[in-house]
Amino acid sequence: MACHCTACQRRSGSPFGVAAYYPMSALTISGESRTWTRTGDSGGAFTTHFCPTCGSSVYWTTEKHADAAGVAVGAIADPHFPAPIRSVWEETRHDWVEIPTALQHFPRGRS
Repeated sequence: MACHCTACQRRSGSPFGVAAYYPMSALTISGESRTWTRTGDSGGAFTTHFCPTCGSSVYWTTEKHADAAGVAVGAIADPHFPAPIRSVWEETRHDWVEIPTALQHFPRGRS
C-alpha cells in the first residue's frame, strides 16, 4: 500500500510511504526497537517502531487493527518485492506522484 498522508510523508522523509501489511501471528520480530506514538485520524494510537541505531522506520501498529502490522517495504530491502496495489490519502498526494500499479484509490484512508 502506498500512503500519501502527511504523517507518512514526514515519517518516511519522502512524498509517500509504502507498506506491506501482515497479521501479527505471521511475523517474527527480533532485535531492539524504539517507538513513537501519534494519534491517527481515527482517534486511535498509531505506533511506529524504528531502529535505534539508524532511525529507519521498520514497522508500525495501530490501535484500530491491533492484530496486524505494516512493514516498511524499504526495510524488506528486496528490489523484486511486488509494487503497491492500493493508494490511500490521495487528497494529500503530491501532484507529480503516480502509483501506476494501484488497483484501488482512496481520497482518505481505506477504513
